[in-house]
Amino acid sequence: MTTLAGKTVVVTGVSKGIGAAVAAAMVAAGARVIGHYGRDRAGAETAVAGAADGQATLISADFHDMAAVDAFWDDCRAAAGGRIDTLVNNAGIMRQTGGIPDPIEDWDAVWSETMTVNVHAPARLLRHAVRDWLDAGKGGSIIGIGSWAATRGTSNPRAIAYAASKAAITAATKTVARNYADRGILAYVIAPGVVRTQMSVDSAEAVGGEAAVTAGLPMGEWVPPEDIGALCAFLAEGRARHLTGSTIDLNGAAYIR
Repeated sequence: MTTLAGKTVVVTGVSKGIGAAVAAAMVAAGARVIGHYGRDRAGAETAVAGAADGQATLISADFHDMAAVDAFWDDCRAAAGGRIDTLVNNAGIMRQTGGIPDPIEDWDAVWSETMTVNVHAPARLLRHAVRDWLDAGKGGSIIGIGSWAATRGTSNPRAIAYAASKAAITAATKTVARNYADRGILAYVIAPGVVRTQMSVDSAEAVGGEAAVTAGLPMGEWVPPEDIGALCAFLAEGRARHLTGSTIDLNGAAYIR
């Protein structure tokens, strides 16, 4: 059984979907959880509903604004009493416009926003975490929630910016793994396939609908977010240190490399 008692974990984007499942899994494993949300406070509260008194702290921040990202990390440090063990970079967006056939104004707006929220913001948090761990002389772990689209591209032509952003933050996370492993700083990427989230439902509409997407999956079902939550909790425990640098595919055999 995974146990994270005594560890503090920061999870971004806990209001719904994967982030909510990750936060719930961390709480269940006994971690002190600091959860980020944008505007949906109620969703974030639901995600950590199983927390004991004082086990979870929720902090709002707009990841379109790097000053807000910096302030969020400062708030996390304060809430943690100075020691954060794991950062789960989950928060992200997938706009359903901005593809090649769309107007250039849409293309530019979506690419700019997507790179800000999906790359610059999590990279900024990654930088803060690694610098803190280096200053303290103690290790920590980054868990990036990527996507199979980072490697194989996406079948949704409107999500081209999303696929590119996931490839970029994946490369940044792997760079941390390669350069700081000897100082106890570990970094992993989880690459889900089609996950049962609203984001995936919206994306499916662009490629024939949910039934068409499901028909192409060997297991005939979408990945439950809880599977990703359980994997994150396992990685945060630190029992698989030599997995650092890995991209862990979680897609029900829909994409095998």
